[in-house]
Amino acid sequence: MQQNSRIFVAGHRGLVGSAIHRALEKAGYSTLLTQLRSETDLTNPNAVHRFFEAQRPEYVFLAAAKVGGIHANNTAPADFLRDNLHIQLNVIEAAYKAGVKKLVFLGSSCIYPKHAPQPMKEEHLLTGPLEPTNEWYAIAKIAGIKQCQAYRRQYGFNAISLMPTNLYGPGDNFDLQNSHVLPALIRKFHEAREAGDAHVTVWGSGTPRREFLHVDDLADACLYLMQHYDDEGIVNIGWGKDISIAELAAMVKDVVGFEGDVVYDADKPDGTPRKLMDTSRLSELGWKPRIGLREGLEQTYRWFLEHRDAVRG
Repeated sequence: MQQNSRIFVAGHRGLVGSAIHRALEKAGYSTLLTQLRSETDLTNPNAVHRFFEAQRPEYVFLAAAKVGGIHANNTAPADFLRDNLHIQLNVIEAAYKAGVKKLVFLGSSCIYPKHAPQPMKEEHLLTGPLEPTNEWYAIAKIAGIKQCQAYRRQYGFNAISLMPTNLYGPGDNFDLQNSHVLPALIRKFHEAREAGDAHVTVWGSGTPRREFLHVDDLADACLYLMQHYDDEGIVNIGWGKDISIAELAAMVKDVVGFEGDVVYDADKPDGTPRKLMDTSRLSELGWKPRIGLREGLEQTYRWFLEHRDAVRG
């Protein structure tokens, strides 16, 4: 990518897309193309092809997706499967036909089997059953990976697939009905502190272990790999270390300043027991994260407070 390359960030209003857009602006890229859903519905193939034909982007970051936590995935499986398949099929096909030079596809750590060896290596993909609570989203993302690989093999289309771990940061979704665990905990502890509640209830047993990466680190990795990686093999993006949900809750409680108790609702699903990325391939490619979890939590909570009236949910 050159400073004046025409770059399309699909999903620029979301957590990941907005971080990529910020990183591109900071790095001095001057021709950034974006589209609101009201302007171009990425689930509509005709609309997507019209956009690519008119704007002719040279590089694409495919960060648009329908995302959500366990509750959202459980209650709307058809939406998660259908919408993500449509977005991926349309954007990758249109990018290829429009002569895009390179595309970055963003997947997720949930593509790996529920009981994959830990830490999860890229070669563990498709070696076992998925976690039932998010298999619809995972299957769609796996299809996106395979589409990128198929277009590379058949058409020589330069598409790479990156698999981020659990993400958080500015622009996150704090809606308790469909958010991921970290923003949900921030909001729960904040509102409990404001209300003077005696305790906060956390879904599950608290024992599952999760890895978290600040979204600005992910954006930096995306720009780096756009410039330095060209292969069909997927690349994990993460810290390479994890924390239990109970430990995370204790850290969020401390950052927010909540002084009550934490209660675990073991009747609620835990999801995958552990999700830890093996990031050795990423390290060998020359990139490492910089924002530690405590620092990132404090920054994200400040952002939440500053945007409290406007945050989603």
